[in-house]
Amino acid sequence: MHLPYLFLGLIEAVLLGIAVWVANWIVGVYPPYEVTPVASIWRSAIVFSLVLSCCTLSMGVYAAMVREGFSSMVLRTLVSFFLLGSAALFLVGLVFGRELMPQGLVFWGVLVATASVIIARWGFVKVVDTAQLKRRVVIYGAGVRAQKLLDDLAPSIDVIGVKIIGCIPSADESVVVPNELIIREPSDWVAFVKGAQVSEIVIAPDERRRAAGNVFPLSQFLDCKLAGIPSSDALGFYERELGKIDIGLLQPSWMLFSDGFKYSKRRLLAKRLFDIALASVFFLVLWPFMLLTAIAVRLDSPGPVLYHQIRVGFNGRHFRIYKFRSMRQDAEKNGAMWAQKNDARVTRVGAFIRNTRLDELPQLYNVLAGSMSFVGPRPERPEFVADLSRQIPFYEMRHKVKPGLMGWAQLKYPYGASAEDAKNKLQYDLYYTKNHSFLMDMLIMIQTVEIILLGKGVH
Repeated sequence: MHLPYLFLGLIEAVLLGIAVWVANWIVGVYPPYEVTPVASIWRSAIVFSLVLSCCTLSMGVYAAMVREGFSSMVLRTLVSFFLLGSAALFLVGLVFGRELMPQGLVFWGVLVATASVIIARWGFVKVVDTAQLKRRVVIYGAGVRAQKLLDDLAPSIDVIGVKIIGCIPSADESVVVPNELIIREPSDWVAFVKGAQVSEIVIAPDERRRAAGNVFPLSQFLDCKLAGIPSSDALGFYERELGKIDIGLLQPSWMLFSDGFKYSKRRLLAKRLFDIALASVFFLVLWPFMLLTAIAVRLDSPGPVLYHQIRVGFNGRHFRIYKFRSMRQDAEKNGAMWAQKNDARVTRVGAFIRNTRLDELPQLYNVLAGSMSFVGPRPERPEFVADLSRQIPFYEMRHKVKPGLMGWAQLKYPYGASAEDAKNKLQYDLYYTKNHSFLMDMLIMIQTVEIILLGKGVH
């Protein structure tokens, strides 16, 4: 999370709290709602601000503000506040009592909050030059590795807080990057980084050991580090900025010695208890939808209501996954096939339940049974795993964590139906495998709401 958006989020959290106080004043002026006592309004303001802030994250509002424009941001804000926020606040009042979140505060609070937050974001876009707030990065290297890094950063360069000011070729390195990005290697690195206001040096030469002797500027990089300008390797920079791990740069030793890929019995137990509790709640709330889905599948096409497949799970163990059937009964008469966009095998009801993710609800049983978690890499079929493991290095590393109903790759990459797509998704799965935590799981679940509501990544 980059600092400008963190500050904006804090400002909005304050505005959301103020909106509750304004709403309480409006309630006093316009009956029939009752005014909330001052002793209770603080709790209501904190809960209101927290819930609507989470709804903002779930709809990807901040990224949309930069990537898709102001109108998209307004649309997402309306959905996150009026639909998600109102529903979440209603449930809070239902569970903890209307004294915590009175109906009048919810109604007027959401209206006031929407207006004030949209105005604040409009002012942020007009006043703040986001380009000036980006960290200025110089790449040491101008060969194949540097060009690949530039190519991978290009699609996301507008939404990440980084500006590449140029590439400095190392000696005896074939230059591949465009000439306009080339910067001559400085004789005084400290003076250069201070003069160019460089925030970070990314080390990405094609070969660090040079034929002309040890001329890698290690001493100067250390001087820069002592002056407050850190250096990072290409793989670490790639991971941090893009939220994935570049398989092309990955070495087995890095997985062993890097800060990550850590597990503990305490965390595994906590995650298991959380999965059981959440799956039980979802079963109690969603069983009417599951019943209606089963009836619709049964009436729409001949065949069983439930569909099951063998998938590869934790540590390569096979298990049976369950879904509501969304394809014709003879969909795989010619063997296992990737699902395609506008797949002709999908039934009418199947298209709807895939778009709404209702077909995935029976997997709550898999979560309760322990073969899946709520968050983790999506489990794949053994036939595909065997083939992909031969084609893609480190593919089996994704099985070092329990598979999930939702995952980091599903948030960051569209539906994949090829070996190349599987390779790209693996980079996100490896990032999750290395960095997963309870907080990351919560953020993935919150942002998955956007995927469900907007129907992204559905085939």
